Amino acid sequence: MSSFAPPAQGLTLGPLRVDTPVVLAPMAGITNAAYRRLCAEQGAGLYVCEMITSRGLVEGDQHTKDMLVFDELETIRSVQLYGSDPVYVGKAAEILCGEYGVAHIDLNFGCPVPKVTRKGGGGALPWKRGLLGEILERAVAAATPYDVPVTMKTRKGIDEDHLTYLDAGRIAQESGCAAIALHGRTVAQAYSGAADWDAIAALVEHVDIPVLGNGDVWEAADALRMVEQTGVAGVVVGRGCLGRPWLFRDLAAAFAGEQVATLPALGEVAAMMRRHAELLCQHLGEERGCKEFRKHVSWYLKGFGAGGEMRRSLGLVDSLAALDRLLADLDPAEPFPVRELGAPRGRQGSPRARVALPEGWLDDADGRGRHVQEDADETTGG
Repeated sequence: MSSFAPPAQGLTLGPLRVDTPVVLAPMAGITNAAYRRLCAEQGAGLYVCEMITSRGLVEGDQHTKDMLVFDELETIRSVQLYGSDPVYVGKAAEILCGEYGVAHIDLNFGCPVPKVTRKGGGGALPWKRGLLGEILERAVAAATPYDVPVTMKTRKGIDEDHLTYLDAGRIAQESGCAAIALHGRTVAQAYSGAADWDAIAALVEHVDIPVLGNGDVWEAADALRMVEQTGVAGVVVGRGCLGRPWLFRDLAAAFAGEQVATLPALGEVAAMMRRHAELLCQHLGEERGCKEFRKHVSWYLKGFGAGGEMRRSLGLVDSLAALDRLLADLDPAEPFPVRELGAPRGRQGSPRARVALPEGWLDDADGRGRHVQEDADETTGG
């Protein structure tokens, strides 16, 4: 048994204090106001809104505005912003602070999706060190008058031959960022393979600002192990909480020094599913809320014995009444499938032989004044 004691001081991002050093990673189509409320009900932490684009916000795109909805009990409004144009990112940061009362802005430089990297955005952008600095400086300058901390999320680099994370950490620190989060994979890896925690530890050694670690945190014990092995100030949790919002309860307990692993029976999982659907319907209306809930069914039931017909029916649910009827047919006493503990969840995929990049992108590692404008409705994560 390790004698390691978890950090008790929480997480400090500039003027912002979070009791538990855990951040919910923004995930497109997942971390809407309902899901953030559901996770927050389980334990303390920082819960980040789905990623929005700076161009969409500045140009008044309705879809972007619709994503900037917060639950009435959401005390800390946190938003991840995506952009590759320093001017747009600065204007968007100003809007978030001045019009939406946001308390934390995270900038996404980790997205591995080809349609994003092909334009030099997401995980491809930190290759342009000068451009990265310009974007960060604009965002920090816009947010500083509001006392709102700016952080950034990135990956190790484009691939193993084009690593950028140490330079990105230095630039983030020099630009006034409050912290940097590192997903321990390259863009080429996407979500495949294992996260490189040694790279996260190297970044901790390299910078003076707080580093948050991301990648392969499936259980609370993984979070403590990451802190112990790397020295990070906190952890970012993405796919590990899919269908398992109670993971935040375990994380809060673990960082408080308790040893907890919640193993809910199927009846408790069904109650969580019902709560999730209820919150979605409150925010989106019953028809759309139920449609949004469908994607979560397979994650909630992963490893349980619910048959294919039940899963299909739940995947077509169109009302809370229909959901109640189906959930009532589940065996509430069925124990949690412990074989699922520590197992990857959500997308994994395969590594890419080649990352989609703009023509000649790798020829210049500065990039000031060079960017390809993102689509107004670009939505993904990293």
